[in-house]
Amino acid sequence: MARVCEICGKRPVAGNTISHSHRHTRRVRVPNIQRVHAYVDGKRVWINVCTRCIKSGRVKKVV
Repeated sequence: MARVCEICGKRPVAGNTISHSHRHTRRVRVPNIQRVHAYVDGKRVWINVCTRCIKSGRVKKVV
């Protein structure tokens, strides 16, 4: 499954984990992407969206 939200375009972000001794380790922060049955242009389709878009109402889910 793609790790990109089809509504807002949110995608994984790379960065560092910094320990107490200030050692740096690479890490990836991955958004919470869900596969949702939703209405797009009046049609029912499966789309990959982040939970923020679902909670904010940007996606009209099929009930």
